[in-house]
Amino acid sequence: MSSNDDYGLSKPKAVVAIDPPAIDYRPPTPRNCDRKIALIGAGGISQSHLAAYRRAGFNVAAIVDRTLSKAEAMRDQYFPNAETLTDYRALLTRDDLEVFDVTPHPADRLPILEDAIAAGKHVLSQKPLVLDLDDGQRLASLAAQHRVQLAVNQNGRWAPHFRYMLQAVRSGLIGDVVSIDFALQWDQTWIAGIEALEQIDHLILFDFGIHWFDITTCLMAGQTPRNVWALATKQREQKYRPAALATAVVEYPGAQVRIAFNGHVTRGESDVTTIVGTHGTLRSQGPGLNDQPGIDGFLPDGTFHAALEGCWFEQGFQGAMAELLCAIEDDRVPEHNSTQNLESLALCFAAVESANSGRVVPVGSVRRIENQRG
Repeated sequence: MSSNDDYGLSKPKAVVAIDPPAIDYRPPTPRNCDRKIALIGAGGISQSHLAAYRRAGFNVAAIVDRTLSKAEAMRDQYFPNAETLTDYRALLTRDDLEVFDVTPHPADRLPILEDAIAAGKHVLSQKPLVLDLDDGQRLASLAAQHRVQLAVNQNGRWAPHFRYMLQAVRSGLIGDVVSIDFALQWDQTWIAGIEALEQIDHLILFDFGIHWFDITTCLMAGQTPRNVWALATKQREQKYRPAALATAVVEYPGAQVRIAFNGHVTRGESDVTTIVGTHGTLRSQGPGLNDQPGIDGFLPDGTFHAALEGCWFEQGFQGAMAELLCAIEDDRVPEHNSTQNLESLALCFAAVESANSGRVVPVGSVRRIENQRG
């Protein structure tokens, strides 16, 4: 074969199988699982919280919802001994309740967070934390003033595949990260008819996408993002109101992160994450975010496959609460603290502004976004 036949093709590379590195990707384990938790808001996502907490052996002692029957239904299914109420304020003076898990949407959640922190409660807030970065900074300052921990339920950090990749990057396994590609084609048509979700203008880019902006911030720690470019497009004949197609590119000095969402794929779902570093590559792929069976690694001395146990909706939700409980025990700031989370929100806010304006947006230039509930 002539050399011209190889033009444009890289040379074949020898494939040498190596053992996967030992990466601890499991959620932390609190020494004390009896610390009493109050769940505020028994809506749809609360079921995932409670199921994970029950499996982990956490102690949910109170469940609050404005509709008492919702709180009672969650109690009966997951924590039969929990107290049920319609007003969280009745719990603020209870010394036995140390942790508030606050789940409502951002605008409704803000006064609850303020009240809980002022009452001396440690808080796990649902994501996205706020609609205004100044509100987020104020909450962080309030938490410091009252000597409590304010964490954000960025549970994707403890999804097995993301946790493995994150810990591998932190260990220096693949060197400095130069590119990340998130490619998601998954079925979100279940949201059709759910008014609270259909009212979110950028449901994919904002409410769902914050997980990928957050894991981006973690994986790119030490590198400063410059700009974000994003698009959001409605698919023809889609079943729900918000745009189902969204793309974002985050520019770093000498690096890029590219995120591509299609939230309306009813056949052939796929979720692939590829992280390329100066010394190697990591890849996870599966039919969905809750089904990522393993990590493939490509290093100078060979390739490996690391099988994973668990899934996002168990280990992820367990990990977010467990890390907060461990931080309380150790009197330290949790990994998913509110101040650090503002970096993820800055990326997300820039993406929303870019999708709205059609221009490239500098990271940090957008302090707030309009209420995403319409």
